Amino acid sequence: MSLTSLPASGSSAEHSLPESVRHALAVTRRGCAELLVESDWIAKLQRSAATGKPLRIKLGLDPTAPDIHLGHTVVLNKLRQLQDLGHTVIFLIGDFTSRIGDPSGRNTTRPPLTIEQIRSNAQTYYAQASLVLDPQRTEIRYNSEWSEALGADGMIRLAARYTLARLLEREDFTQRFRANVPIAMHELLYPLMQGYDSVALQSDLELGGTDQKFNLLVGRDLQKEYGQEPQCILTMPLLEGLDGVDKMSKSKGNYIGIQEAPASMYAKLLSISDTLMWRYYELLSFRPLEDIARLRAEVDGGRNPKDAKVELAREIVTRFHDAAAADAAQADFELRARGGIPDEIAELRLSLPEGGLALPAALKQAGLVPSTAEALRMIEQRGVRVEGSVVEDRNLRLQAGSHVLQVGKRKFARVHLG
Repeated sequence: MSLTSLPASGSSAEHSLPESVRHALAVTRRGCAELLVESDWIAKLQRSAATGKPLRIKLGLDPTAPDIHLGHTVVLNKLRQLQDLGHTVIFLIGDFTSRIGDPSGRNTTRPPLTIEQIRSNAQTYYAQASLVLDPQRTEIRYNSEWSEALGADGMIRLAARYTLARLLEREDFTQRFRANVPIAMHELLYPLMQGYDSVALQSDLELGGTDQKFNLLVGRDLQKEYGQEPQCILTMPLLEGLDGVDKMSKSKGNYIGIQEAPASMYAKLLSISDTLMWRYYELLSFRPLEDIARLRAEVDGGRNPKDAKVELAREIVTRFHDAAAADAAQADFELRARGGIPDEIAELRLSLPEGGLALPAALKQAGLVPSTAEALRMIEQRGVRVEGSVVEDRNLRLQAGSHVLQVGKRKFARVHLG
């Protein structure tokens, strides 16, 4: 797949472009991994500026899980930025392709989802995406609209427009083929069906993570086969999770859900490393690049990195909740950091056995630790407090009454015994 691009940003060729086109190009490039083919995209932007006709920009997501986390918003943020330039944004829900299962990056066949699972997940998908996109300017589509209409004859005609050799160029397919790991026939259909979405929608630009590059290129090729102007491709980096190692994933537990409580969202963002913070600024923040560069220079010059982290956390919490929620989350975090007790904590009533309730058992029943063994470990490390005082006696038994229990800096519960 031969791809070309214009000279790098700042070239003399770019300076000759209209200001609106140069601005749109800068917005497109911000934080992206690849823009293919850049010369084609500039031509599309110029045509759009001259005719006043918006470009059609597509993002397809399979509702394989009901919740969206900050990792998903990297491409959603870019979509919103392009939407704010006046272009038509198409939020495509892959209710048909979900039944196949995207094999991207996998070394085993992905179990297809049931129609019931897909419908259940799709119910909340767009509602959450609307926290980033402008619902009034977003076209919502489902790829079952045209995929189901293809039928067996249409599927065969579509498959005839691509070769097995081309499909096996995909890295994960190649690795599995060489390792004699089975590749199911339906998996080979996935890139074709995703590519056909671009034909059906006549998209000018398709967004996706870097792991989607092959599928996006198939869409470009199929548009040529169907006599359409090929779409351009914009890939965005995969956001690392809170651990700074693996990509953000609910299954790995290193994620921040966009519907998490403000205090939880704020605390998780404050927990990331100073290095990872700048990656989050690049991919999640809407602040001008000049502001971020100035903030980074201040930190490099001796300003406390926590100050920058607080600004990032407040921006994200405000976006998905509001400014008042960000204020409350910050106040709650600072109170906990000082060892104080938040105003709102979980309350529960526990039964009181004769002789009192052992503290490790109380911590487990209150949901502050996963096991009594972990409770004992935290007590030994002086990580448990009762009414604000550090507990050192692992045999402590709580008596009748109300007790505020604390594990670490951020886990609290008020238990009522008796």
